[in-house]
Amino acid sequence: MSVPTFEEIISLENLLLAWKEFVVGKKSRKDVQVFQQHLMENIISLHTDLVEKRYKHSDYEAFNISDPKPRNIHKASVRDRLLHHALYRVLYPYFDKRFTSDSYSCRLDRGTHKALETFQKFSYKVSKNRTKQIWILKCDVRKFFASIDHAVLMKILTGYITGRNTLWLLSEIVSSFSSTRKNFGLPLGNLTSQLLVNIYMNEFDQYMKHRIKAKYYIRYADDFVILSHDKKELESILLQIGDFLLTRLKLQLHPDKIFIRTLASGVDFLGWVNFHDHKVLRTITKRRMLRSVKDESRIEVVQSYRGLLSHGNARKLINKISK
Repeated sequence: MSVPTFEEIISLENLLLAWKEFVVGKKSRKDVQVFQQHLMENIISLHTDLVEKRYKHSDYEAFNISDPKPRNIHKASVRDRLLHHALYRVLYPYFDKRFTSDSYSCRLDRGTHKALETFQKFSYKVSKNRTKQIWILKCDVRKFFASIDHAVLMKILTGYITGRNTLWLLSEIVSSFSSTRKNFGLPLGNLTSQLLVNIYMNEFDQYMKHRIKAKYYIRYADDFVILSHDKKELESILLQIGDFLLTRLKLQLHPDKIFIRTLASGVDFLGWVNFHDHKVLRTITKRRMLRSVKDESRIEVVQSYRGLLSHGNARKLINKISK
């Protein structure tokens, strides 16, 4: 698959298709309704600004959520979010083919359930069908989205994309936001951020695959694990990956979220505490779920949680939320 062109990204056809995808589930929102009142006029105006390279990303609307910990979300205007969708729908297929099989966040046919299934498969292989002890190194990146270095990200993108106009557009979006440090950070609310952080961390995935040669490595966003029967090997890998993340990607491992422990003692990964032959829901996740079901009794909410719980050992909890 060849590199998507600037013309493909900004074409009226792509902008219209992006709008159809973007508007799903949002038609009742006031800002979306206002934009739709003059839809073709607005899309043509955006297209013209892009062709003439007069496009400028507008400011973000900031608000806080608890998920369960406090998060600062930045929401772009409808016009900008339409462009984010147009970029994403063209660039995602190109980049997804260049990602390794080790990453599971924000990718089609992947997600947390697939990552947990892979974790279980790896545990069987490493333990030789539970006949050997498994050690697991688990880490995550400190202030992940806020720590993405714009200059490093643009350098990585330049390695894939040669078109100056496409790079200009990507630069406009990347530089439209800074966290607590100027020229650092991506907004949690942008669809493009999901793709850009995977492109950023693909450098790490490739390092893990080709340099570290980690056969049993799984990454979900900034949360990752490595399985091994050798604890010392994991201790050595930890030093190497910490150095790579800092020197190449300007990222730091969270010092309070690094551990090496046996699977038999239980490994907290992606909301579940995983063991050899089963997994149980993390206590804080369970409390959040019960509180959510109490506050929001819609059948689709309960069904969603029942689907999540079906992937682990949670029969009692399924019965509890179904009452």
